[in-house]
Amino acid sequence: MLLSGIFPPVTTPFYLDGNVYFKKLQANVEQYSKTPAAGIVALGSTGEAIMLSDQEQRDVLKTIREAAAPNKVLIAGTGSESAINTLRLTEYAAEIGYDVALVRTPFYYKKQMQPASILTFYRTVADHSPLPLLIYSVPPFTGYDMPAELVIELAGHPNIIGIKESGGDVEKIRRMVEGTRQIKRSATVTETFDTVTPRMLKTANEGNGQGGELVSIGSAPGTAKPSSSAVSVVAGLKTRQKEVGFQVLVGAAQKLEPSLQVGAVGGVLGFAVPAPTACYEIYAAWKEGDNALARLKQERIAKAAHRIVGELGIPAIKHAMDFNGYYGGPARLPLLPLTADAKKEVEQLLADIRN
Repeated sequence: MLLSGIFPPVTTPFYLDGNVYFKKLQANVEQYSKTPAAGIVALGSTGEAIMLSDQEQRDVLKTIREAAAPNKVLIAGTGSESAINTLRLTEYAAEIGYDVALVRTPFYYKKQMQPASILTFYRTVADHSPLPLLIYSVPPFTGYDMPAELVIELAGHPNIIGIKESGGDVEKIRRMVEGTRQIKRSATVTETFDTVTPRMLKTANEGNGQGGELVSIGSAPGTAKPSSSAVSVVAGLKTRQKEVGFQVLVGAAQKLEPSLQVGAVGGVLGFAVPAPTACYEIYAAWKEGDNALARLKQERIAKAAHRIVGELGIPAIKHAMDFNGYYGGPARLPLLPLTADAKKEVEQLLADIRN
């Protein structure tokens, strides 16, 4: 599955009393669906997933799934401290139509999180998961920085398709990319090389009940052989195959451009929650080969992304959303509201980064 592009890890809106505000979640997701984002991530760190009950997590997943546009890749944060709980939520996400599971590294029993434990955890989940997995390494929150060597070792598993690396270490991203170059897989994409998932194909088939046929660009009917240049028409949806490797997504917006330059394919970015278009512009410039513009666009957001996401955290992200036309609202205790001075600082940082 192709995972290139920008993916906002959406926040979970709350009422002032701490209950989940599902109507605002729905409205936010509908708004993200109109942006150039490649997909939407549910129950990431920015979504305060660790603050939610099991039932709330399921309800949030369902709300996002129902509100998202059908052409957006849906990534479900399903990681838990145990393999069995991770699989339970992953199975639910698969049942309701998610495309990928984002599984964070276990971290509570840090002394026991040796390579053998991590390898066994991910292989067990991947062996039994109905969804392809993205490893999620987020040392700023977990305090556990997954070594590049372990990632490279896990990359060979057929159901582990990539990693969201949120440590902000560009050199580590380079090592992971270089160490997994031998991984070659085939991904279904549209005629214009956008992502197509099994859910999207199923939806297309159910829409009109048609099957698919293979045709070839530039070849006479009946002479085509399946190849990366062949187009398969499934219920009116034209697809082709694209070779992809082990896919590295960066988690720090202030490091997006340099990460793309060393082989990352996109980002799951907390800063894309209040500013998805500003983040996409970096990716788009890089994709077009305009490195100077990509660097310029990167410089535009670097300070704001570092301060708002990296230092002030979720309450600041949510205020930035309110400022930029989404619903942010309060965070859940023990996260406290921003001070008046901090709110003013966020607004100043976003003065020319509006979406």
